[in-house]
Amino acid sequence: MLAFGYAQAKDLPMGIELLRDTPAALPIAGGTDIIQLLQEGVIAPSELVDINLLPLRGIEPAGEGLRIGALTRLSEIADDARVKARFPVLARALEETASPQVRNMATAAGNLLQRTRCLYFRDATVPCNKREPGSGCPAMDGENRMNAIFGGSSSCIAAYPGDMANALLVLDAELEVQGPDGGRRLAVADLHREPGDTPHLETTLRPSEIITAIHLPATPRSANSHYLKLRDRASFEWALVSVAVALETKDGEIRSARVAAGAVGTTPWRLPLVERRLERGRLDEAAAVAAAEAATHGANPRSQNAFKVKLLRAAVQRVLLMAGGLA
Repeated sequence: MLAFGYAQAKDLPMGIELLRDTPAALPIAGGTDIIQLLQEGVIAPSELVDINLLPLRGIEPAGEGLRIGALTRLSEIADDARVKARFPVLARALEETASPQVRNMATAAGNLLQRTRCLYFRDATVPCNKREPGSGCPAMDGENRMNAIFGGSSSCIAAYPGDMANALLVLDAELEVQGPDGGRRLAVADLHREPGDTPHLETTLRPSEIITAIHLPATPRSANSHYLKLRDRASFEWALVSVAVALETKDGEIRSARVAAGAVGTTPWRLPLVERRLERGRLDEAAAVAAAEAATHGANPRSQNAFKVKLLRAAVQRVLLMAGGLA
């Protein structure tokens, strides 16, 4: 592990200043991903800026919705009665994340910003365009079972690995962000970047910006929301495919829908064709099958992950039947 500096931010302006004034500095809170990346030699920050003292923890009402501080631990969010009752897709996604020990340490913002599990990104001895732009992407023709079937480019097919972001995507969640130029709101849908020819740029956060909170708006869909995660083993495992869904229904008709998939895209991947198939129809088994067929439109699987096409359709069908009380 390379040597690096350490600084503790006493307040938010200090944290932003430390990140701005120290090239290659990184913020750290729970550290569940960053410590592993340091140990593996994948990242080499000049300094870690500890932001745990910042007053960015807790869950509170915000209008009809909720505001979640960026440093709130995942276990606290998953266990919150308001989240379980009003935003069940989020509670379920977090219950399926990692292990209880990790959830007790990992923070909301840190989870959103976790790095890919692509084998080549995590192995500092091999080329990777995400680590070293221009060095190549061995996953194209190599070990790509866990990689993306949507959103890839000739430079990168690394899949976004998280659970929570997919749930936040179907909840139309927004982020509060603070940086040297002040504060702004950013939709979760706009946080992550597809790789294109710059796979090392993973988010739309500006230099030295810190996520301070997540806003969950109350919508007609949020309470009727569900999450399904398919993986190789039942716990402490990354998804092969996951699906989040939120539906607004009235008199048996779907008025509006949000559907997103995880572990299949280079970012949390929304499925608008599935949504359009569902809207203004009734949710039954035939409708779920038809919507699931639209889930893989535009997929571009590689040599070892073509199974994700069939698995994604099955997962979409299953979670929709769950949402309709049919499974």
